[in-house]
Amino acid sequence: MKVVLPEEEMDVVLKKQSLTVMLAVILSSQLSGCGGGGGNGTSTPVTPGTGGGNSTVVEPVWQAGVYAPEATYKNYCAAPRTQPDPTTGRVYQDQKGTAMHEKMWLRSWSNNTYLWYRELPDPNPANYTVAAYFATQRTTAITASGKPKDEFHFSEDTAAYNKEQVGGVRSGYGISWQISSARPPRQVMVRYTEPNSPAALAGLNRGARLVKVDGVDVVNDDSNAGVDKINAGIFPRNNGETHELVFVDAQGREQSYTLRSADVTVSPVQNVKVLNQNGKKVGYMQFNTYIASAQPLLINAVNQFKTENISELVVDLRYNGGGLLALSAQLGHMVTGSAIHQNRTFEVTKFNDKHPRIDPHTNRVIQPLPFIGVEIDYRAGEVTSKVLPSLNLNRIVVLASGSTCSASEAFINGLRGIDVEVVLVVGKTCGKPYGFYPTDNCSTTYFTVQFQGVNAKGFGDFADGFRPMTTPVTETDVKGCPATDDFSKLLGDPTENMLRTALHFLGTNSCPVGAEVAAAPLPVGDGPAIDTGEPRWQQESIRIPLKNL
Repeated sequence: MKVVLPEEEMDVVLKKQSLTVMLAVILSSQLSGCGGGGGNGTSTPVTPGTGGGNSTVVEPVWQAGVYAPEATYKNYCAAPRTQPDPTTGRVYQDQKGTAMHEKMWLRSWSNNTYLWYRELPDPNPANYTVAAYFATQRTTAITASGKPKDEFHFSEDTAAYNKEQVGGVRSGYGISWQISSARPPRQVMVRYTEPNSPAALAGLNRGARLVKVDGVDVVNDDSNAGVDKINAGIFPRNNGETHELVFVDAQGREQSYTLRSADVTVSPVQNVKVLNQNGKKVGYMQFNTYIASAQPLLINAVNQFKTENISELVVDLRYNGGGLLALSAQLGHMVTGSAIHQNRTFEVTKFNDKHPRIDPHTNRVIQPLPFIGVEIDYRAGEVTSKVLPSLNLNRIVVLASGSTCSASEAFINGLRGIDVEVVLVVGKTCGKPYGFYPTDNCSTTYFTVQFQGVNAKGFGDFADGFRPMTTPVTETDVKGCPATDDFSKLLGDPTENMLRTALHFLGTNSCPVGAEVAAAPLPVGDGPAIDTGEPRWQQESIRIPLKNL
């Protein structure tokens, strides 16, 4: 049966019902993850007397090539959580188990849902810690270009993940870091700061170059002890930590800042403005991450653009590593509108061959994800009746970089799938057509590649990223211009190189003479690497699970 995304003029009740049907197949059971798949979900662990108290817990036994349903081991933990999730208020389903239960769950879950499950090894989990065993559950194959086929396999502390994804709060100084090389000679700079954060209140600005952390040479220190100290100072683990960071500004002046870490509310949409370009009104917004708190900010930005009657739009996704796929589909609607996307597909999800028709996480028939034209209550996991505004634009300029991943690439791919012209100003995007359902088990949220997304034309093979080309040749070539990221100017400044290049293209339909390809990272040395900065789920996830609707 064909499911149609409701038009803006339809009755709001019908609209909510229709969208609920479609969202139900793309949103899974809980933010904390509720397993699913691999059986009917009614199996119980093979452990007599489990469930707390002084009961004896018996470890499950591994047998090569034999996989019990993942529900057999789900939520049986070596250290069960007894308190509710402080962010969501939900009670965890943990019961008393063992580390072997956790590893056996990872084994069955991976065998059931991993996109390339046929390429997984099956070592005895008893020989590994939980974290080390999870590291084995990924393919070691490489692509034709020589890079790892799976670069997106990781885990995150559940409490920290929920804190940012649901609450929009990140611990630290409020700095987004640009790390051109994680090994000596390093170049670490400030991309931007969050409003009212410790960094912003201290007066730090985009382009400041970090040279010392607590007395350690950030550029050249090659020792393990030095790198540990750099990471501890740049990415403090706890609130209230104080570190001395020394920066050099654009004029070469060195200045020391004593920064105290704190919970920082992330502002995912910044620098919303309308620029006048040769008589055209051009909207600009910096969009940093697809988290739930971005939804009202995107709505406000689009309403501002509508009020000022823009004719062109520049969406700055150069630092946007991804997040909520549903929000990407909402943004796709807001920049176009029902008259343009005409109820066509934003993205179709493809799982492994064990699940050709049924989503393993919702146990529902896989349905195309539409361009979403109504608001979603992401905390409750419910569709609302509120209609989203839209701009009715047939051309969108996207500023991007190697840090533009996942849901941001899905936005580009989804628009191209319905023949909306996307103009790309960038070197090349990161290349992640894959996604996963972040799944919590025993205090850890796991991310393993589980699906590939394709657009309305069936295209989703952009593992090497999208690149700008004056005359596109391949499907990963996007009409546009190369440009370097200009740290000498603030984001949103019309003279900043990437935005200046975009405005030139909008005015002339051509690239500036001598447009430059984005600078390559500095050479990688042999020393220990510092951290990359952004949360890995934000860089690499394009689907955040909510409860069934």
